[in-house]
Amino acid sequence: MLHIADGESVAGTLQESGIPGDVAIYGDLLYEGPAPAHLDAETWRTTRARFLAEGGLATAEEAGRYLKACDDALAAFPGHEEVVVWLDHRLSDQLILIRVLDWFRRQNLGAAKLSLICVGRYPGRDHFVGLGELTADQLASLAGTRLPVTEAQLQLAEAAWKAFTSPDPTAIERLIESDSSALPFLTAALRRHLEQFPAAGDGLSRTERQTLTVLDEQGLLSARRLFSAVQRMEEQIFMGDLSFYRLLADLSSVRYPLVQISDALQSGLREVAISDVGRSVLRGHADHIGLNGIDRWLGGVHLWGDVAAWRWDRASRRIVRRSS
Repeated sequence: MLHIADGESVAGTLQESGIPGDVAIYGDLLYEGPAPAHLDAETWRTTRARFLAEGGLATAEEAGRYLKACDDALAAFPGHEEVVVWLDHRLSDQLILIRVLDWFRRQNLGAAKLSLICVGRYPGRDHFVGLGELTADQLASLAGTRLPVTEAQLQLAEAAWKAFTSPDPTAIERLIESDSSALPFLTAALRRHLEQFPAAGDGLSRTERQTLTVLDEQGLLSARRLFSAVQRMEEQIFMGDLSFYRLLADLSSVRYPLVQISDALQSGLREVAISDVGRSVLRGHADHIGLNGIDRWLGGVHLWGDVAAWRWDRASRRIVRRSS
C-alpha cells in the first residue's frame, strides 16, 4: 500500500500507527499563491516554487525539490497494489484532494486500487480540526473506513480543479451550485476560498477582516494570540501560522498600513495593533485595494492593480465583477 498524506504531521503519525505500507506527502498549500491552468508539470513546479521562495520559507531550489517529491509520491503508484489518500474537510486538504484526484483521473491505474479516507469529524471530538490532531491509534482506526474512489468523484474533482485554476472565479460558483455530493466537503471549502477575495466596499478578505476585527475589539495582541483568536472565528481552520504571519506582514508593509507590528526575534511573539487606516477600512470608510493596490493570486485568478476586478459581495455571497 501507498499512503498519501497532506504533511509531515499526519505522515509521521501514520508511520507510527502500524498500518502496513509506504507513506508519502503531497503537501502544497494551494489556498495561497498562483495556481494557473494549463501548465506542464515542470512549469507548474517552477511557478509554485518561485512563490514559496518569495515568502521566505525556502529557496526556489529547495521549494522545487519539495514539489518534485510531492509529484514523485503520486507517480510511485504503479509499484503498489493500493493507493490510499488521507485527507480531511479543510480548504487546504480539499484543494489537495481535487488536485490529486484530477491527476489520477488522467493516469492508467492498471491493477492499482485508489482509495480515499476523507473525514470531517472524529468520535469524541466536539471540535475536530483535522487528521493532524489524531494519535497513531486513532488514525489506525480509520484505515478500515477507506472506500474506493468512484468515477463520480474523479469527474467532480476534474471539474473542480478546472474551476479553481480558471482565471474566472465565477466558474467556482457554477460548480458549487451543481451537485457536489460525491465530495461532501468540497462546496463549503470552495465557498471559503471565494471569501478570501477582496470584499466589495472595503477590499478586505475574510481573514483580513477577522484580523482587524479582533484587534479593534481586543487591542494590542501578540501575533500568536491574534492567530489563535482569528482561527476561532473559522468554521474549519485551514490556514497555518506561517501563512497568517505573512498576511500580517503584508498588512503592515503597504503604502497605508492597516496594522502596526513591533520588532521581535520570532514572528509569533511580535505585538500587533490596528492602525487608524485599518479602523477606517474596517468601518467601510475606505477601500484597502484603492489605498494600497493588490498583487495576489487566488487559484487561477491574478488580482493586480488598484481596483481588483473580482470582488466578494458579502450581502449576496457571490463574486461580482468590478470595472476600472
